[in-house]
Amino acid sequence: MKSQKQRSHAGKSDALDEPRDGITIRSCHGIEEFEACVRVERQVWKSQDIDVVPIPLFVVAAETGGQVLGAYHGANLVGFTLAIAGWRDCKPFLHSHMTAVLDSYRDRGIGRRLKLFQRDDAISRGISLVEWTFDPFIIKNAYFNFILLGAIARRFLPNAYGITTSPLNGHLPTDRLIAEWHLRSDRVSRVLAGKQVNKAISKRTVRIAIPSNFEDMRSADPSCAIKWQADVRAQFSKWLALGYTATAVRPTKTGMDYILVPGNSI
Repeated sequence: MKSQKQRSHAGKSDALDEPRDGITIRSCHGIEEFEACVRVERQVWKSQDIDVVPIPLFVVAAETGGQVLGAYHGANLVGFTLAIAGWRDCKPFLHSHMTAVLDSYRDRGIGRRLKLFQRDDAISRGISLVEWTFDPFIIKNAYFNFILLGAIARRFLPNAYGITTSPLNGHLPTDRLIAEWHLRSDRVSRVLAGKQVNKAISKRTVRIAIPSNFEDMRSADPSCAIKWQADVRAQFSKWLALGYTATAVRPTKTGMDYILVPGNSI
């Protein structure tokens, strides 16, 4: 995808993103718009009530320095991002808890535009880091995070959310990598400008393989999926504990490899 021309919000986090193909990105406000976010959430994750993020959390996020950003087609919400304000190492950051786009609007760059709007808004408020969790087995998301956004990963959370009711998780442990998006870094700036980041492979580089059919495996062969998950969990836990950083993904004949390099490469 082509990178979006960056906007200067000048502190105006409510500013509208320029319309493209009838899609507008803007901040969400009020109970009705937060209700629309929950409706999209239910359609995407198909979770039971116990796992649905409720309206009050959207209110809290919007009122305490977080973000509720919406993608609108006319008056209809077709995607959103929910982020919560955080504080680590004496600096503010955003934990981007959810990003969702309706099935009928996927593969149109809406998710990336939500993230770019998120970046602009964060930078305008002096925030330089956004983090989020993602399933290491979802190849499309990994590619999006590393290759299209320039994120890295240095932490791994085994069964981060427990066993959930969403069919997307297949009733397996919710192992998650934590994406770090260092908004002002040279790495992110180069990626968003469409420039290549150095991907030199050395003898110390580590690869962790992910099969292309894991999402089908969850339902067709759960025991095999569990074995794959345990192996990948062990590998990430080992190498990240040794100070390695996941910086890229590369396609293979059977799926995808994560590329891990020694040191905290940002």
